[in-house]
Amino acid sequence: MSKVDTAWLRMDTEANLMMIVGVWSIRPGITLAALRTRVAERLLQYPRFRQKVVDDALLGAQWVVDKDFDIARHVIQELPLPLRGQSREQVLRERVGELCSQPLDPAHPLWQMQLIEDMGDGSSALICRIHHCIADGIALIAVMLSITDGGQAPPRRAPRPEPDEADWLLDAFLRPLSNMTVKAIGMTGKGVAKGMDAVMGARTPMTAPMDSSLEMARMGYQAVSDVAAFALMPDDSPTRLKGKPGPRKTVAWDDSLALDEVKAVGRALGASINDVLLACAAGAIGRYLAEKGEDPTAKEIRAMVPVNLRPLEQAWQLGNRFGLVPLVLPIGIANPIERLFAVRARMSELKGSFQPVMAFGLLSVAGLLIKPVQHAMLNLFAKKATAVMTNVPGPAEPLKFCGSTVEQVMFWVPQSGDIGMGLSILTYAGRVQFGLITDTGLCPDPEAIVANFAPEFEKLLMLSLMLPWPQDAA
Repeated sequence: MSKVDTAWLRMDTEANLMMIVGVWSIRPGITLAALRTRVAERLLQYPRFRQKVVDDALLGAQWVVDKDFDIARHVIQELPLPLRGQSREQVLRERVGELCSQPLDPAHPLWQMQLIEDMGDGSSALICRIHHCIADGIALIAVMLSITDGGQAPPRRAPRPEPDEADWLLDAFLRPLSNMTVKAIGMTGKGVAKGMDAVMGARTPMTAPMDSSLEMARMGYQAVSDVAAFALMPDDSPTRLKGKPGPRKTVAWDDSLALDEVKAVGRALGASINDVLLACAAGAIGRYLAEKGEDPTAKEIRAMVPVNLRPLEQAWQLGNRFGLVPLVLPIGIANPIERLFAVRARMSELKGSFQPVMAFGLLSVAGLLIKPVQHAMLNLFAKKATAVMTNVPGPAEPLKFCGSTVEQVMFWVPQSGDIGMGLSILTYAGRVQFGLITDTGLCPDPEAIVANFAPEFEKLLMLSLMLPWPQDAA
């Protein structure tokens, strides 16, 4: 197991389990037998899903084939959920929250699917839990596409020996700086890639030695500056959302935003889709705090935002290849336009930053350490942030699975250390899916935050329509 994946494996705590949890809403409903057949035919073509983890203090963590593998242990049937006067969505939310707090069996491969064949309305709900040490979000999107109807199986490759310590350190830390394999998602990722291009630009053979030295000096200066900036960053602002989390989790979701409308607002205001969605998230959180009697004026919170560090065509290789950047969310700015421009400015400041690569290297080093030291190191991230926030692009058209339509795709990102909130944004079939998971003690009603997303976007939409149109728009 790579040292980065080992870091994620050992990051589990009683309060925060490092599981990525997702739900598919499938119509018409499917059977358990059909699901097991599809998993056996498609998912198990990835060897990782047949392997368990053996963690040794001396040898490190190893992927080992589970000789006692049984698909019935990993693909199981959930009994119909009793409504008890609640809506189906409320009951499903409760069940997903319970599963977010239940650890996977470490004696077997660290994943499980639970199928509710009949939700009472002709649909099925498929709840998936996968430990983060297996793969990151981008890789799991590739897995999701491969198991749907018409999906492509992962490329077949000859087995290769595991790299030694020097090899993995080169691959995990130095190579992203010295080659052009950094492919990122969203505004932040593009900024990293552009920053790499700037310092690693083309040069003539005669000037190569001198230019190479200058480039390395510039890269070194930027790297040291970014590390110093992160180390000297003050702890995050105190709010009711920040504190010591417990083991109980609560989830919520919303898919009321149309992606085309988000794109239109972004074009009108000169912002990216990511800027618009993050501004709405900041507004929704600020509004929630105000509703709870906490004045958010002039307050800011940070969210640790993952940045993909691998070419998308290599996502099938699984594992974790992403860095983290601390993004400041201006929750205290009431004016939606001003808040959007503040988010855009903060995203622009991250362009060319080496912080994602540095965070990746930090996770690599953390994977070598004993668990108490690792937790102490990784809690640095928790002190600097209130939330983990991720934005993953999904398919533009609805997926088919076992002959049925996947109507809705939702997922929830895990939180590390003492972080008590995770926000996941996924674009799917022309809709924007928001998923929010919170610590029940810190925020028992995440649905109240999620309910604010659409109103915050409506404000942006209305104000953008009131602004003067550019001359070239006529």
